[in-house]
Amino acid sequence: MKKFSIKGMAIAGVIAALYVALTLPFGQFAFGPIQFRLAEILTLLPFCSPWAIWGVTLGCFLSNLLFSTVWDVLFGTLATLIAAYFTYKSRHLLVAPIWPILWNGLIIGTMLAILTLDSFAIVPWLTMMAQITASEFIVCFALGVPFIKYFKKYKLDRFLN
Repeated sequence: MKKFSIKGMAIAGVIAALYVALTLPFGQFAFGPIQFRLAEILTLLPFCSPWAIWGVTLGCFLSNLLFSTVWDVLFGTLATLIAAYFTYKSRHLLVAPIWPILWNGLIIGTMLAILTLDSFAIVPWLTMMAQITASEFIVCFALGVPFIKYFKKYKLDRFLN
């Protein structure tokens, strides 16, 4: 990955814009304890290009900034950045979706449990984590993996590098 490449920044910007565009019309389903954020299929793009790490992170930041709370801006963006990095480091397509599922389940599940309760309790925390994990699992495996397979089959990943 070249530092400060104009092409790389443009790729990241397009991915960020796509992320926001895919979150905007489905906002009522994209936030909360059970969330089906269609834009999460893009969290697998770092499997194809390191520039996608910055694109999905920026897209998540902007989506949360426009539609959610300051806590989601901070912790949602952090979860996406960590997941994107590990997705980039994945060597197999069926391993890549594990990272957004894991990190979003852990970080967003914890954030939502703390925000919705006056005190910390283990059962609601595990419930929130399970709901976020299940939602992310459905989006990443049912939609994300076929999306990346299609993307690679038609060699569209060449535009990301």
